[in-house]
Amino acid sequence: MSPESKKLFNILILGVSFMFIFTAFQTCGNIAQTVITNLNNTEFHGSGYTSMSIIYGVFSASNLISPSVVAIVGPQLSMVISGVFYSLYIAVFIQPSTWAFYTVSVFIGIAAAVLWTAQGNCLTVNSDENSIGRNSGIFWALLQSSLFFGNLYIYFAWQGKTHISESDRRTVFIALTVISLVGTVLFFLIRKQEDTKTPEEEDSTNELQGDKKSIKLSFTKEILLLSVTTAYTGLELTFFTGVYGTCIGAVNRFGNEGKSLIGLSGIFIGVGEVLGGGIFGLVSKKNHFGRNPVVMLGIIVHFIAFYLIFFNIPNDAPIAPMEGTDYVAYMIPSKEVAILCSFLLGLGDSCFNTQLLSILGFLYSEDSAPAFAIFKFVQSICAAVAYFYSNYFLLQWQLLIMVVVGFFGTVTFFVVEWEAAAFVARGSDYSSI
Repeated sequence: MSPESKKLFNILILGVSFMFIFTAFQTCGNIAQTVITNLNNTEFHGSGYTSMSIIYGVFSASNLISPSVVAIVGPQLSMVISGVFYSLYIAVFIQPSTWAFYTVSVFIGIAAAVLWTAQGNCLTVNSDENSIGRNSGIFWALLQSSLFFGNLYIYFAWQGKTHISESDRRTVFIALTVISLVGTVLFFLIRKQEDTKTPEEEDSTNELQGDKKSIKLSFTKEILLLSVTTAYTGLELTFFTGVYGTCIGAVNRFGNEGKSLIGLSGIFIGVGEVLGGGIFGLVSKKNHFGRNPVVMLGIIVHFIAFYLIFFNIPNDAPIAPMEGTDYVAYMIPSKEVAILCSFLLGLGDSCFNTQLLSILGFLYSEDSAPAFAIFKFVQSICAAVAYFYSNYFLLQWQLLIMVVVGFFGTVTFFVVEWEAAAFVARGSDYSSI
Protein backbone atom coordinates (compact mmCIF):
# COMPACT_ATOMS: atom_id res chain seq x y z
CA MET A 1 0.00 0.00 0.00
CA SER A 2 1.39 3.39 -1.03
CA PRO A 3 1.90 6.11 1.61
CA GLU A 4 -1.02 8.13 0.19
CA SER A 5 -3.33 5.09 0.18
CA LYS A 6 -2.27 4.31 3.76
CA LYS A 7 -3.15 7.85 4.84
CA LEU A 8 -6.55 7.70 3.11
CA PHE A 9 -7.19 4.30 4.75
CA ASN A 10 -6.47 5.86 8.16
CA ILE A 11 -8.86 8.74 7.47
CA LEU A 12 -11.60 6.28 6.47
CA ILE A 13 -11.07 4.13 9.60
CA LEU A 14 -11.01 7.27 11.74
CA GLY A 15 -14.32 8.39 10.22
CA VAL A 16 -15.98 4.97 10.51
CA SER A 17 -14.87 4.59 14.16
CA PHE A 18 -16.32 7.99 15.03
CA MET A 19 -19.45 7.09 13.06
CA PHE A 20 -20.10 4.09 15.34
CA ILE A 21 -19.29 5.89 18.60
CA PHE A 22 -21.38 8.93 17.72
CA THR A 23 -24.23 6.86 16.30
CA ALA A 24 -24.58 5.83 19.93
CA PHE A 25 -23.66 9.10 21.66
CA GLN A 26 -25.55 11.57 19.45
CA THR A 27 -28.68 9.41 19.51
CA CYS A 28 -28.29 9.26 23.29
CA GLY A 29 -27.96 13.05 23.49
CA ASN A 30 -30.91 13.57 21.16
CA ILE A 31 -33.31 11.49 23.27
CA ALA A 32 -31.78 11.86 26.77
CA GLN A 33 -33.99 14.69 28.03
CA THR A 34 -37.12 13.05 26.58
CA VAL A 35 -36.23 9.70 28.19
CA ILE A 36 -35.46 11.34 31.55
CA THR A 37 -38.80 13.17 31.66
CA ASN A 38 -40.52 9.80 31.08
CA LEU A 39 -38.74 7.97 33.91
CA ASN A 40 -41.09 6.56 36.49
CA ASN A 41 -38.28 6.07 39.02
CA THR A 42 -38.81 8.81 41.59
CA GLU A 43 -35.28 8.22 42.95
CA PHE A 44 -33.79 9.57 39.71
CA HIS A 45 -33.60 13.35 39.60
CA GLY A 46 -31.17 13.94 36.75
CA SER A 47 -31.46 16.43 33.90
CA GLY A 48 -30.19 15.80 30.39
CA TYR A 49 -29.43 19.51 29.93
CA THR A 50 -27.47 19.63 33.22
CA SER A 51 -25.53 16.47 32.32
CA MET A 52 -24.54 17.91 28.95
CA SER A 53 -23.56 21.17 30.62
CA ILE A 54 -21.25 19.22 32.99
CA ILE A 55 -19.80 17.23 30.07
CA TYR A 56 -18.97 20.29 28.01
CA GLY A 57 -17.77 22.27 31.03
CA VAL A 58 -15.29 19.54 32.02
CA PHE A 59 -14.51 19.05 28.32
CA SER A 60 -13.48 22.69 27.96
CA ALA A 61 -11.17 22.61 31.01
CA SER A 62 -9.68 19.25 30.00
CA ASN A 63 -8.65 20.61 26.60
CA LEU A 64 -5.89 22.48 28.41
CA ILE A 65 -4.17 19.19 29.31
CA SER A 66 -5.33 16.93 26.47
CA PRO A 67 -2.36 17.70 24.14
CA SER A 68 0.01 16.40 26.83
CA VAL A 69 -2.13 13.28 27.36
CA VAL A 70 -2.13 12.54 23.62
CA ALA A 71 1.64 13.15 23.50
CA ILE A 72 2.29 10.67 26.33
CA VAL A 73 -0.22 7.94 25.46
CA GLY A 74 -0.27 8.36 21.67
CA PRO A 75 -3.30 9.31 19.53
CA GLN A 76 -4.46 5.74 18.86
CA LEU A 77 -4.57 4.52 22.46
CA SER A 78 -5.99 7.89 23.56
CA MET A 79 -8.97 7.36 21.26
CA VAL A 80 -9.47 3.76 22.43
CA ILE A 81 -9.56 4.71 26.13
CA SER A 82 -11.86 7.65 25.41
CA GLY A 83 -14.22 5.38 23.47
CA VAL A 84 -14.58 3.13 26.52
CA PHE A 85 -15.77 6.09 28.62
CA TYR A 86 -18.30 7.08 25.94
CA SER A 87 -19.69 3.54 26.15
CA LEU A 88 -19.92 3.75 29.96
CA TYR A 89 -21.92 6.98 29.75
CA ILE A 90 -24.45 5.42 27.39
CA ALA A 91 -24.66 2.27 29.56
CA VAL A 92 -25.76 4.37 32.56
CA PHE A 93 -29.17 4.85 30.89
CA ILE A 94 -29.83 1.10 31.02
CA GLN A 95 -30.44 1.42 34.77
CA PRO A 96 -30.24 5.16 35.58
CA SER A 97 -29.12 6.48 38.95
CA THR A 98 -28.50 10.15 39.62
CA TRP A 99 -25.02 9.82 41.17
CA ALA A 100 -23.73 7.52 38.40
CA PHE A 101 -25.26 9.75 35.71
CA TYR A 102 -23.47 12.89 36.89
CA THR A 103 -20.23 11.10 37.83
CA VAL A 104 -19.84 9.56 34.38
CA SER A 105 -20.71 12.97 32.90
CA VAL A 106 -17.49 14.29 34.47
CA PHE A 107 -15.39 11.40 33.14
CA ILE A 108 -16.78 11.62 29.63
CA GLY A 109 -15.94 15.34 29.61
CA ILE A 110 -12.28 14.44 30.14
CA ALA A 111 -12.46 11.59 27.61
CA ALA A 112 -14.05 13.85 24.99
CA ALA A 113 -11.20 16.36 25.23
CA VAL A 114 -8.61 13.63 24.72
CA LEU A 115 -10.63 12.00 21.92
CA TRP A 116 -11.02 15.17 19.85
CA THR A 117 -7.43 16.31 20.36
CA ALA A 118 -6.22 12.88 19.19
CA GLN A 119 -8.63 13.07 16.24
CA GLY A 120 -7.24 16.43 15.18
CA ASN A 121 -3.71 15.07 15.44
CA CYS A 122 -4.59 11.95 13.43
CA LEU A 123 -6.36 14.01 10.75
CA THR A 124 -3.41 16.39 10.36
CA VAL A 125 -0.72 13.68 10.37
CA ASN A 126 -2.57 11.87 7.58
CA SER A 127 -3.09 15.01 5.46
CA ASP A 128 -1.08 17.68 3.68
CA GLU A 129 -2.06 21.14 2.44
CA ASN A 130 -3.54 19.60 -0.72
CA SER A 131 -5.57 16.87 0.96
CA ILE A 132 -6.65 18.53 4.24
CA GLY A 133 -9.85 19.90 2.69
CA ARG A 134 -10.79 16.56 1.13
CA ASN A 135 -9.94 14.60 4.28
CA SER A 136 -11.85 17.02 6.52
CA GLY A 137 -14.90 16.56 4.28
CA ILE A 138 -14.59 12.75 4.24
CA PHE A 139 -14.21 12.58 8.02
CA TRP A 140 -17.09 14.98 8.61
CA ALA A 141 -19.42 13.10 6.25
CA LEU A 142 -18.64 9.75 7.92
CA LEU A 143 -18.95 11.24 11.40
CA GLN A 144 -22.31 12.86 10.76
CA SER A 145 -23.76 9.82 8.99
CA SER A 146 -23.95 8.56 12.59
CA LEU A 147 -27.10 10.64 12.88
CA PHE A 148 -28.93 8.29 10.49
CA PHE A 149 -28.83 4.89 12.10
CA GLY A 150 -29.73 5.45 15.75
CA ASN A 151 -32.36 8.04 14.91
CA LEU A 152 -33.86 5.79 12.23
CA TYR A 153 -34.40 3.15 14.89
CA ILE A 154 -35.92 5.74 17.24
CA TYR A 155 -38.29 6.91 14.51
CA PHE A 156 -39.74 3.46 13.86
CA ALA A 157 -39.56 2.07 17.42
CA TRP A 158 -41.22 5.10 19.01
CA GLN A 159 -43.87 5.58 16.30
CA GLY A 160 -47.19 6.50 17.89
CA LYS A 161 -45.83 6.45 21.47
CA THR A 162 -46.55 9.24 23.92
CA HIS A 163 -44.68 7.53 26.79
CA ILE A 164 -41.31 5.72 26.76
CA SER A 165 -41.48 2.50 28.81
CA GLU A 166 -38.64 0.93 30.81
CA SER A 167 -38.40 -1.89 28.28
CA ASP A 168 -38.15 0.58 25.38
CA ARG A 169 -35.40 2.48 27.18
CA ARG A 170 -33.31 -0.57 28.05
CA THR A 171 -33.51 -2.04 24.55
CA VAL A 172 -32.34 1.19 22.97
CA PHE A 173 -29.43 1.82 25.34
CA ILE A 174 -28.11 -1.75 25.37
CA ALA A 175 -27.92 -1.58 21.56
CA LEU A 176 -26.27 1.86 21.64
CA THR A 177 -23.65 0.68 24.17
CA VAL A 178 -22.64 -2.24 21.93
CA ILE A 179 -22.42 0.06 18.88
CA SER A 180 -20.16 2.44 20.78
CA LEU A 181 -17.83 -0.41 21.80
CA VAL A 182 -17.57 -1.59 18.17
CA GLY A 183 -16.39 1.88 17.14
CA THR A 184 -13.85 1.87 19.98
CA VAL A 185 -12.31 -1.44 18.83
CA LEU A 186 -12.01 -0.15 15.24
CA PHE A 187 -9.43 2.45 16.36
CA PHE A 188 -6.90 -0.41 16.58
CA LEU A 189 -6.97 -0.65 12.76
CA ILE A 190 -5.40 2.81 12.31
CA ARG A 191 -1.84 2.42 11.04
CA LYS A 192 0.93 4.55 12.49
CA GLN A 193 2.51 7.21 10.32
CA GLU A 194 6.20 8.01 10.40
CA ASP A 195 5.54 11.48 11.77
CA THR A 196 3.31 10.16 14.55
CA LYS A 197 5.43 10.20 17.69
CA THR A 198 5.34 7.22 20.00
CA PRO A 199 5.04 7.59 23.77
CA GLU A 200 8.69 6.59 24.16
CA GLU A 201 9.77 9.58 22.07
CA GLU A 202 8.00 12.02 24.34
CA ASP A 203 9.45 13.39 27.57
CA SER A 204 8.42 15.90 30.20
CA THR A 205 10.02 18.73 28.25
CA ASN A 206 7.85 18.00 25.21
CA GLU A 207 4.74 17.86 27.39
CA LEU A 208 5.57 21.26 28.83
CA GLN A 209 6.20 22.62 25.35
CA GLY A 210 2.77 21.32 24.27
CA ASP A 211 1.06 23.21 27.09
CA LYS A 212 3.10 26.34 26.37
CA LYS A 213 2.12 26.14 22.69
CA SER A 214 -1.57 25.94 23.62
CA ILE A 215 -1.25 29.04 25.81
CA LYS A 216 0.83 30.91 23.22
CA LEU A 217 -1.52 30.05 20.36
CA SER A 218 -4.54 31.14 22.44
CA PHE A 219 -3.41 34.76 22.24
CA THR A 220 -2.56 34.94 18.54
CA LYS A 221 -4.79 37.17 16.44
CA GLU A 222 -5.87 34.31 14.18
CA ILE A 223 -6.98 32.06 17.06
CA LEU A 224 -8.77 34.92 18.83
CA LEU A 225 -10.72 35.74 15.65
CA LEU A 226 -11.53 32.10 14.91
CA SER A 227 -12.65 31.68 18.54
CA VAL A 228 -15.75 33.78 17.80
CA THR A 229 -16.64 31.44 14.93
CA THR A 230 -15.89 28.43 17.12
CA ALA A 231 -18.08 29.87 19.90
CA TYR A 232 -20.98 29.97 17.47
CA THR A 233 -20.49 26.31 16.53
CA GLY A 234 -20.67 25.47 20.25
CA LEU A 235 -23.98 27.28 20.67
CA GLU A 236 -25.63 25.78 17.59
CA LEU A 237 -24.18 22.33 18.42
CA THR A 238 -26.10 22.44 21.69
CA PHE A 239 -29.23 23.60 19.93
CA PHE A 240 -29.43 20.94 17.23
CA THR A 241 -28.09 18.00 19.29
CA GLY A 242 -30.09 18.51 22.48
CA VAL A 243 -32.59 21.35 22.43
CA TYR A 244 -34.32 21.16 19.05
CA GLY A 245 -35.26 17.47 19.35
CA THR A 246 -36.68 18.13 22.82
CA CYS A 247 -38.70 21.05 21.39
CA ILE A 248 -40.22 18.87 18.67
CA GLY A 249 -41.09 16.11 21.15
CA ALA A 250 -42.80 18.63 23.45
CA VAL A 251 -45.24 20.02 20.83
CA ASN A 252 -48.60 18.38 21.53
CA ARG A 253 -49.98 19.63 18.21
CA PHE A 254 -47.80 17.00 16.51
CA GLY A 255 -49.99 14.34 18.15
CA ASN A 256 -48.81 10.77 18.60
CA GLU A 257 -45.97 11.32 16.12
CA GLY A 258 -44.23 13.85 18.37
CA LYS A 259 -41.78 11.40 19.98
CA SER A 260 -40.92 9.58 16.75
CA LEU A 261 -40.36 12.93 15.04
CA ILE A 262 -37.34 13.36 17.33
CA GLY A 263 -35.73 10.46 15.46
CA LEU A 264 -36.78 11.81 12.06
CA SER A 265 -35.36 15.21 12.98
CA GLY A 266 -32.02 13.60 13.84
CA ILE A 267 -32.00 11.75 10.52
CA PHE A 268 -32.51 14.95 8.52
CA ILE A 269 -29.86 16.78 10.55
CA GLY A 270 -27.60 13.90 9.47
CA VAL A 271 -28.66 14.26 5.82
CA GLY A 272 -27.67 17.92 5.93
CA GLU A 273 -24.36 17.16 7.67
CA VAL A 274 -23.37 14.38 5.26
CA LEU A 275 -24.46 16.28 2.17
CA GLY A 276 -22.48 19.33 3.26
CA GLY A 277 -19.39 17.37 4.33
CA GLY A 278 -19.39 15.32 1.12
CA ILE A 279 -19.86 18.26 -1.24
CA PHE A 280 -17.38 20.59 0.46
CA GLY A 281 -14.80 17.81 0.73
CA LEU A 282 -15.12 16.87 -2.95
CA VAL A 283 -15.02 20.43 -4.29
CA SER A 284 -12.23 21.65 -1.98
CA LYS A 285 -9.52 20.98 -4.57
CA LYS A 286 -11.43 22.76 -7.32
CA ASN A 287 -12.57 25.66 -5.17
CA HIS A 288 -10.72 28.79 -6.28
CA PHE A 289 -12.77 31.10 -4.06
CA GLY A 290 -11.49 29.91 -0.69
CA ARG A 291 -13.51 28.95 2.38
CA ASN A 292 -15.54 32.14 2.81
CA PRO A 293 -18.37 31.28 0.35
CA VAL A 294 -19.01 28.02 2.21
CA VAL A 295 -19.19 29.81 5.57
CA MET A 296 -21.46 32.46 4.03
CA LEU A 297 -23.76 29.69 2.79
CA GLY A 298 -23.73 28.20 6.31
CA ILE A 299 -24.85 31.38 8.07
CA ILE A 300 -27.57 32.11 5.49
CA VAL A 301 -28.93 28.57 5.81
CA HIS A 302 -28.92 28.83 9.62
CA PHE A 303 -30.64 32.21 9.66
CA ILE A 304 -33.41 30.79 7.45
CA ALA A 305 -33.74 27.83 9.84
CA PHE A 306 -33.90 30.08 12.92
CA TYR A 307 -36.57 32.24 11.29
CA LEU A 308 -38.75 29.22 10.45
CA ILE A 309 -38.25 27.66 13.92
CA PHE A 310 -39.27 30.94 15.56
CA PHE A 311 -42.54 30.90 13.62
CA ASN A 312 -43.19 27.14 13.89
CA ILE A 313 -42.21 26.03 17.42
CA PRO A 314 -43.89 27.34 20.63
CA ASN A 315 -41.71 29.59 22.76
CA ASP A 316 -41.89 27.41 25.87
CA ALA A 317 -41.03 24.13 24.08
CA PRO A 318 -37.40 23.88 25.38
CA ILE A 319 -38.57 23.94 29.01
CA ALA A 320 -41.98 22.26 28.68
CA PRO A 321 -42.98 19.66 31.34
CA MET A 322 -43.52 15.95 30.64
CA GLU A 323 -47.08 16.72 29.47
CA GLY A 324 -45.68 18.89 26.65
CA THR A 325 -46.99 22.26 25.47
CA ASP A 326 -50.30 23.19 23.83
CA TYR A 327 -49.17 26.70 22.90
CA VAL A 328 -48.92 27.79 19.27
CA ALA A 329 -46.22 30.13 17.91
CA TYR A 330 -46.94 32.33 14.89
CA MET A 331 -48.27 29.49 12.71
CA ILE A 332 -49.93 26.15 13.27
CA PRO A 333 -46.99 23.80 14.03
CA SER A 334 -45.99 22.01 10.84
CA LYS A 335 -44.13 18.67 10.89
CA GLU A 336 -42.78 19.35 7.39
CA VAL A 337 -41.34 22.75 8.38
CA ALA A 338 -39.86 21.23 11.57
CA ILE A 339 -38.05 18.53 9.57
CA LEU A 340 -36.93 21.02 6.90
CA CYS A 341 -35.33 23.07 9.67
CA SER A 342 -33.52 19.95 10.92
CA PHE A 343 -31.98 19.53 7.47
CA LEU A 344 -30.99 23.22 7.33
CA LEU A 345 -29.41 23.04 10.81
CA GLY A 346 -27.28 20.07 9.74
CA LEU A 347 -26.26 21.62 6.42
CA GLY A 348 -25.26 24.92 8.03
CA ASP A 349 -23.30 23.15 10.77
CA SER A 350 -21.30 21.17 8.19
CA CYS A 351 -20.44 24.42 6.39
CA PHE A 352 -18.88 25.89 9.52
CA ASN A 353 -17.16 22.81 10.90
CA THR A 354 -15.58 21.53 7.68
CA GLN A 355 -14.13 24.97 7.00
CA LEU A 356 -12.89 25.42 10.58
CA LEU A 357 -11.20 21.99 10.48
CA SER A 358 -9.71 22.86 7.11
CA ILE A 359 -8.34 26.29 8.07
CA LEU A 360 -6.92 25.04 11.39
CA GLY A 361 -5.20 22.12 9.66
CA PHE A 362 -3.79 24.53 7.06
CA LEU A 363 -2.65 27.31 9.40
CA TYR A 364 -1.27 25.10 12.16
CA SER A 365 0.08 21.99 10.44
CA GLU A 366 3.12 22.26 12.75
CA ASP A 367 1.04 22.68 15.93
CA SER A 368 -2.02 20.56 15.20
CA ALA A 369 -2.67 19.18 18.71
CA PRO A 370 -2.59 22.55 20.55
CA ALA A 371 -4.61 24.26 17.79
CA PHE A 372 -7.36 21.62 17.80
CA ALA A 373 -7.35 21.60 21.61
CA ILE A 374 -8.05 25.35 21.64
CA PHE A 375 -10.79 24.86 19.03
CA LYS A 376 -12.53 22.22 21.16
CA PHE A 377 -11.94 24.24 24.36
CA VAL A 378 -13.81 27.26 23.03
CA GLN A 379 -16.51 25.18 21.34
CA SER A 380 -17.17 23.04 24.40
CA ILE A 381 -17.24 25.86 26.96
CA CYS A 382 -19.83 27.66 24.81
CA ALA A 383 -21.80 24.41 24.48
CA ALA A 384 -21.71 24.04 28.28
CA VAL A 385 -23.03 27.59 28.75
CA ALA A 386 -25.76 26.95 26.16
CA TYR A 387 -26.86 23.69 27.80
CA PHE A 388 -27.02 25.49 31.14
CA TYR A 389 -29.22 28.35 29.91
CA SER A 390 -31.38 25.88 27.94
CA ASN A 391 -32.84 24.88 31.31
CA TYR A 392 -34.25 28.40 31.71
CA PHE A 393 -34.39 30.41 28.47
CA LEU A 394 -37.40 30.51 26.19
CA LEU A 395 -36.85 29.57 22.54
CA GLN A 396 -36.80 33.16 21.23
CA TRP A 397 -33.84 34.12 23.44
CA GLN A 398 -31.86 31.04 22.47
CA LEU A 399 -32.39 31.85 18.79
CA LEU A 400 -31.44 35.51 19.28
CA ILE A 401 -28.15 34.59 20.98
CA MET A 402 -27.22 32.32 18.05
CA VAL A 403 -28.09 35.00 15.48
CA VAL A 404 -25.87 37.62 17.12
CA VAL A 405 -22.87 35.32 17.75
CA GLY A 406 -23.27 33.70 14.31
CA PHE A 407 -23.11 37.07 12.54
CA PHE A 408 -19.91 38.14 14.29
CA GLY A 409 -18.39 34.66 13.94
CA THR A 410 -18.87 34.80 10.18
CA VAL A 411 -17.19 38.21 9.96
CA THR A 412 -14.16 37.09 12.00
CA PHE A 413 -13.75 33.93 9.89
CA PHE A 414 -13.73 36.08 6.75
CA VAL A 415 -10.89 38.19 8.16
CA VAL A 416 -8.68 35.16 8.92
CA GLU A 417 -9.38 33.56 5.53
CA TRP A 418 -8.52 36.78 3.69
CA GLU A 419 -5.21 36.99 5.57
CA ALA A 420 -4.45 33.32 4.85
CA ALA A 421 -5.18 33.84 1.15
CA ALA A 422 -2.90 36.91 1.08
CA PHE A 423 0.00 34.95 2.58
CA VAL A 424 -0.49 32.09 0.12
CA ALA A 425 -0.52 34.57 -2.77
CA ARG A 426 2.83 35.96 -1.57
CA GLY A 427 4.26 32.45 -1.16
CA SER A 428 4.79 32.92 2.59
CA ASP A 429 4.74 30.18 5.22
CA TYR A 430 1.63 31.04 7.21
CA SER A 431 2.30 28.45 9.89
CA SER A 432 5.43 30.32 10.92
CA ILE A 433 3.40 33.29 12.17
